[in-house]
Amino acid sequence: MQDAELKNKSAAQESNVVIKNEKISTLCIAGTHSGCGKTTVSLGIMAALVKRGLVVQPFKVGPDFIDPGHHRRITGRDSHNLDGWMMSRDYNRDLLTRYSRGVDVAVVEGVMGIFDGFSGSDGSGSTAQMAKWLDLPVILVIDARSMARSAAALALGFSRFDPDLPLKSIIFNRVGSEAHAEMIADAMSSVPDIPVLGYLPRDKGLEIPSRHLGLVTDEDFSTDESRIAKLGLWIEKNIDLDYLMGSLPEIGNQRSVGVRFGGNTGRDHKIKIGIARDEAFCFYYPENLRLLEEAGAELIPFSPLRARHLPDGIKGIILGGGYPELHCEMLSQSRELLAEIREFGLNGRPIYAECGGFMFLAREIQDLNGQVFPMVGIFPMKAKMEKRLKALGYRKVVTIKDSILGPEGTKIRGHEFHYSRIRGMETDLECIYLMTDRKAASSGEEGFVQNRVLGSYVHLHWGSNPEVAKHFVNYCHQNG
Repeated sequence: MQDAELKNKSAAQESNVVIKNEKISTLCIAGTHSGCGKTTVSLGIMAALVKRGLVVQPFKVGPDFIDPGHHRRITGRDSHNLDGWMMSRDYNRDLLTRYSRGVDVAVVEGVMGIFDGFSGSDGSGSTAQMAKWLDLPVILVIDARSMARSAAALALGFSRFDPDLPLKSIIFNRVGSEAHAEMIADAMSSVPDIPVLGYLPRDKGLEIPSRHLGLVTDEDFSTDESRIAKLGLWIEKNIDLDYLMGSLPEIGNQRSVGVRFGGNTGRDHKIKIGIARDEAFCFYYPENLRLLEEAGAELIPFSPLRARHLPDGIKGIILGGGYPELHCEMLSQSRELLAEIREFGLNGRPIYAECGGFMFLAREIQDLNGQVFPMVGIFPMKAKMEKRLKALGYRKVVTIKDSILGPEGTKIRGHEFHYSRIRGMETDLECIYLMTDRKAASSGEEGFVQNRVLGSYVHLHWGSNPEVAKHFVNYCHQNG
């Protein structure tokens, strides 16, 4: 989907002028474990509902950039992340109601197994916690491969593990045959208080391929109209969609007390900020972008893979995460653009870079084949790809000096997930992040600074501290 089209759709869904519905239906699609097929089921349900003419607003639990891209392809609407560690309960509720205005149904895809979060003793950070926070009815996806009567025992255990969880029904996925479905149905007759919505036959052709960091992104594996139609038909033929929609409660479009959106910047013009958007740089929280625009930014997209020059008149640059390591050769050939970005940063103009964007600002990237490609060179280091995961987890950041994100002591939350590591640092670079994990243990030095350029492996969710967006835009206005 082109940037202009996305911008138009985003503007339409953000409109405060027309509200189609005062109430909407909501549901959460959860799974017993990672890999049970909940993303494919979620996409199929979204496709089937859209085919019926309904306006569907997608959401994703957890710090995920990839699944939301596929949601957007199906529904035509940005998918927003809900997260119980990075944001408060009120902020999550307001995200749900804000982005669900004027839609028919909000579909929330869970993360990992439904009870899996960052604690073994409670539901902190889990899909179950979010469902209870937001009063979301839960549809549980169970992978039925290699099971028959045991599937009923599994369903019973999940339904009773947390009595406060609003578990409404079950979908059995990857069912091998009609005889297999009948056997599971016979077993489920012993637990009649758990409705079964349907039995989805195994179809590997509907699954999205994976690579490091998760599924292949929508930018690299586009779900075309034929595939979307097949997903919707897969659901319509095998799921009682009428029962599902009739059983869903409705919520009003009222916001929680304590979280305010909107504000007056006091400026009569927008601050132009260039933002990298293409296959190599595609990891952005839509909420972060909204906060920037609300703070007075005009985000100007450009493609480091294809652009020869930076956009005219920009006062700052944002380089998000993604897969620069898969596009090293093409990126390294954009010598004019690389030089412009390097000059922009070394001349004291603001650049904020996360993960893949941070790697892009290094002197070079070494890919998994050992080939080395020159990059921007603001940071005197090499980003070296590894075959094993180097970092994964939530991060809390406190800045130890004033920066483009705010004054000393600015607190913000995010997560880290990457397969590369920094090597060959030529000088001792200043680091301004005091970084801890969710258990408050130190997670090492981070937040590299070179002039007014800030680079880090951490993906920050600015919803955890909306003042950061305002400060960054003001900083670009004053120093760009």
